[in-house]
Amino acid sequence: MKKGRKAAFDPKTFLAKVGDGKTITEYQKDQVVFSQGGEADAVFYIQKGKIKLTVVSERGKEAVVGILEPSHFFGEGCLNGHPLRVTTATAIEQSLITRIPKAEMIATLHDQPEFSELFMADLLSRNSRIEEDLIDQLFNSSEKRLARVLLLLANFGKEATVEPIVGKFSQETLAEMIGTTRSRVSFFMNKFRKLGYIEYNGKLEIRNSLLNVVLYDKPEIRKHDPSEGPR
Repeated sequence: MKKGRKAAFDPKTFLAKVGDGKTITEYQKDQVVFSQGGEADAVFYIQKGKIKLTVVSERGKEAVVGILEPSHFFGEGCLNGHPLRVTTATAIEQSLITRIPKAEMIATLHDQPEFSELFMADLLSRNSRIEEDLIDQLFNSSEKRLARVLLLLANFGKEATVEPIVGKFSQETLAEMIGTTRSRVSFFMNKFRKLGYIEYNGKLEIRNSLLNVVLYDKPEIRKHDPSEGPR
C-alpha cells in the first residue's frame, strides 16, 4: 500500500473490533441480550452462536418469531424510529455479540458503502424469510411447517447439504415457531423418525428426504391434523 493511502474498509473487521462505542460481549445459553419493552438504542451483530427472538402478547402468550445465526444483525428496529424493543432476544447457546450504538450505526451506514451493502443484504434476506414464513402459516399444514423449520435450522440449501442441528430446541420452542401444540410436534417428530427423515443420536440429524414432506402430499406422509379443524 502506498504511503498516505487510506486502507480499504472491511465490514467484518469493523464488526469484530471494539471501539467507537462498539462493544463485544459473550452471552451464555439462555442469557437475555435485550427484553421486549426495553430501550431500543443499538443494533447487534452475531459473531458466534444463535439468538432466539420472541414476543409476548398482552395476554401473556409467547411466540418465537425468529432464530438467527452468525453473520446476522438484529435489533435494527431502533433505526426506524422505534423507541422500545418489540421483541426479546435470548442466546440459545454460547454466543459472541457485537453491539453498535444507534448513532455509530447510522454514521457507518452513511460513510461506508461496503458496510451498507452487507447490512442491506441481511435485511433483504430476513424480509424474504418473513414473507416465506407468512405464506407457510397461511397455506401449509403444521406438519409441513415443522418439516420446513427443521430443514432451515439444519441449514438445508447451503451447498446442497444439511447439517446436524446444534443445540437443543425443545418441542415447546418448535411448537411456538410453527403455531401448534407441543403434543402435535411430538407426534410429527416421532412420525418423521419412523419414516427415516430424522434421527436421534445424541443430537438431531436431519436427512434430505425430509424435503418430501414440504414438497409433496404423499398418502404415506400426509395425514389429517386434528388441530387444523375439519376438512
